[in-house]
Amino acid sequence: MTQFNIHDSRQWQFLPLVMGRTIVIFSSILLFSESNVAIARQQPINVAQMTQTSSPDATLAVAKLAYQEGKQLYQQGTAESLLKAIAKFEQALLLYRQLSDRSNGQNLRSLEADTLVYIGKIYSNLGEKQKALDYYKQSLPLFEQVGDKQAQGTTLNNIGKIYSELAEKQKALDYYNQSISLRRQVGDKNGEAISLNNIGSVYHFLGEKQKALDYYNQSLLLKQQVGNKAGIATTLNNIGKVYLDLGEKQKALSYFSQALSLYQQAKDAEKEGIPTALSNIGTVYLELAEQQKALSYFSQALILYRQAGDKGGIATALNNIGKAYSNLGEHQKALDYYSQSLLLYQQTGNKAREARTLYNIAFVQHDAGNFQSALTQIERVIKIVEDLRIKIDSQELRTSYFATVQNYYEFYVDLLMQLHKQQPSQGYDALALQASERARARSLLELLAEANADIRQGVEPKLLAQEHNLQQQLDVLEKRRIQVLGGKHTEAQVQALEEDTEVLLEQYKQVQAQIRATSPRYAALTQPQPLSLVQIQQQVLDENTLLLEYSLGEKRSYLWAVTNKSITSYELPKRADIEATVQKFRQEITTPYLKHSPSLDALSQQILAPVAQQLQKKRLAIASDGALQYVPFAVLTTGSSRNYEPLLLNHEIITLPSASTLAILRSEHKGRKSAPKTLVVLADPIFNSDDERLQNKAQVSRLPAPESNLDNLALTRSAQDSDIRFERLRFTRQEAEQILSLVPISDRKQAFDFTASRTTASSENLSQYRIIHFATHGILNSKHPELSGVVLSLFDDKGMPQNGFLRLHDIFNLNLQAELVVLSACKTGLGEEVKGEGLVGLTRGFMYAGSPRVVVSLWSVDDQATSELMKVFYKKMLQEGLKPAAALRTAQIEIWRTQKYAAPYYWAPFTLQGEWK
Repeated sequence: MTQFNIHDSRQWQFLPLVMGRTIVIFSSILLFSESNVAIARQQPINVAQMTQTSSPDATLAVAKLAYQEGKQLYQQGTAESLLKAIAKFEQALLLYRQLSDRSNGQNLRSLEADTLVYIGKIYSNLGEKQKALDYYKQSLPLFEQVGDKQAQGTTLNNIGKIYSELAEKQKALDYYNQSISLRRQVGDKNGEAISLNNIGSVYHFLGEKQKALDYYNQSLLLKQQVGNKAGIATTLNNIGKVYLDLGEKQKALSYFSQALSLYQQAKDAEKEGIPTALSNIGTVYLELAEQQKALSYFSQALILYRQAGDKGGIATALNNIGKAYSNLGEHQKALDYYSQSLLLYQQTGNKAREARTLYNIAFVQHDAGNFQSALTQIERVIKIVEDLRIKIDSQELRTSYFATVQNYYEFYVDLLMQLHKQQPSQGYDALALQASERARARSLLELLAEANADIRQGVEPKLLAQEHNLQQQLDVLEKRRIQVLGGKHTEAQVQALEEDTEVLLEQYKQVQAQIRATSPRYAALTQPQPLSLVQIQQQVLDENTLLLEYSLGEKRSYLWAVTNKSITSYELPKRADIEATVQKFRQEITTPYLKHSPSLDALSQQILAPVAQQLQKKRLAIASDGALQYVPFAVLTTGSSRNYEPLLLNHEIITLPSASTLAILRSEHKGRKSAPKTLVVLADPIFNSDDERLQNKAQVSRLPAPESNLDNLALTRSAQDSDIRFERLRFTRQEAEQILSLVPISDRKQAFDFTASRTTASSENLSQYRIIHFATHGILNSKHPELSGVVLSLFDDKGMPQNGFLRLHDIFNLNLQAELVVLSACKTGLGEEVKGEGLVGLTRGFMYAGSPRVVVSLWSVDDQATSELMKVFYKKMLQEGLKPAAALRTAQIEIWRTQKYAAPYYWAPFTLQGEWK
């Protein structure tokens, strides 16, 4: 539940006067005795006439009286009283404006602004959001004119709430952040708490549950300090909703019950939260399969929403009742309630709720066997989701929002495949494949499209400086974090650093969203669309390549095998079954001595056996999903031989985030001039102060660093007696030297020891090379993938500590002309798994920076085995002229055939992602 404020610091005391709903007043206005009022009631005149013939003081008195009566009617909170209140406020507003035109007084402007806020609030309560927005926006410049910052903060909050309810979450967030800034300036703790609550609501909607809880808890603390019972109830309610989404039903029920109790204790004007709490309690019982109990709570909520004339609340209650009847198998009743709910959501402009209700209708129609009707509804849902998604400027928030609606796409795919089963010649399998493409890696697709657009050109320099400053602060904070973890520390210290990181990351993401929102080049970009079957066949595939695209689902999973001329689809086990097998497979395959395992056979049987006959000896482009992203397909088997034969024996294997991403990669790199030189290698950096290469520089390294650099150097000190210690990778030097020996001196660059540094990696000189090879440690931060990266030299050539961490945000800022980036480091192919987006990590950073293909690893890799594999890989590529994908396959086969490194642990984790040509 989002919170509104009414700004009204004035309490006027007037004699009672009954006014009609039309904008008329009475001729007698100077004397307010009962007899004068009685006479006046018989002689109404036009407002314009009154203001021309009456004194300003008398007109102001009548305006204030109408305003006060409007407040009293508003506080009654019924639909009828709210309509009457609008008439009173409109009457007051007209008089205030006419007086302002004559006197231009600040007090009048403030009164006018307060009145506009009340009218906006009423229209919002009645579900007329656009009207509410109009009135709020009229009030804002008036508050600015009179310098009332507290009222400005309130109005910005209210505008944010309207945008939130219209599902324009990015705009809502922008207004809430403006609001909280002003409220903090004036020390408005209650207002600050309300804005914090509302920011939490936006993040909750966008799927950022932990972030939502953080904001809610900050809000709750402030509300408890100021004793705002109704406000406390609202935030408890919201915290309960997060826990419900996390599956903690009893915890959610406890929060909802506390909220209901507090609402019931509140003043009459603050009881509007009661039906929301009742509705939420009903939702818990719905989840607990206690349908009748849920219906009881929903029905109570519906009565209260109707009394208040709250269209949005009525729609929610009707939708919930429909859900209960759907669960009871009463399809027609469910559809009746959903239809009523849908109409109200459409009237109030709440697109997100409209989409949810349409999805519910589609679900019921599917269960009733009406597949075509269900298809019509779910396509409307997808259209709304796509429209809402594109309105979010922040890529991170766009990604997290998209993760929250993946169930819509999963339903859409499953429905199309069910239709394909019924009518196999109607092309529903092709539509399902396209739906699958629409559901995956969309943010990456858009990032790749903007990569060459230089979206920062034309952006205000101050904003770009802000971005750079925040990047530096993030570096400093991450170094401090690892410094703390590297020595004796308390949980409180770690928690404080985590909180500081969250705050900075939030600011950083907001600035990036502002850059996109204000960038002329970004505005001019055409958003790339996922490909259809025909486009995939024409733009991605060739006659020697087979696309295997997987989609995991709750009830069933699917696989499409696509050639440049055909499509075949297969039904696979449900997501949970595949995930269980993958978990066992990962545990076994990362064991160094195990050459084969039962789980490998089981997984191959689940996801590969159905399509085995189609594989032939084609190149395989794998677009996996969910847990399958952690599987190196090269190690699987078709089971056609008695002896274990890994898939890579007969197939070149490439990993793709989606087929559409490859098409955009090709489009963006088409006609690009090739880099003039062949190879740059960064290897064997210096990580620790006891490294032998620092012995002659020990005295220098003990000198105090300049004060301005102290924070910058904090992380490297953690190398001393640290749990987080980056051991020297001695074989990387041998690996690098042998790779470099394959290339003429004039055509290569080596960066070892101190020069294997962040400075070298960030240099524009890197764009001179077609192949960039990093032989070093990788860092995986699954909580904040933007802080993942590779570790380079932590000491400079004078022995002084330096920042050696090339983070994901640094990588995004590189400008490469590379054809291949190789990350010969641990777990560089992993990242945070986001529904609908895949693994968000280093691969996408290097693709954005300019490399159409990246070699990465899926687990921690043995140093010596990796060195051997890389030598063969480069020899095949540089001396024998094989393409990277073919060279990697050949190298892996050679390593597999050795006795020492035959186990998949040594050779299987490396995958090539992106372009195979």
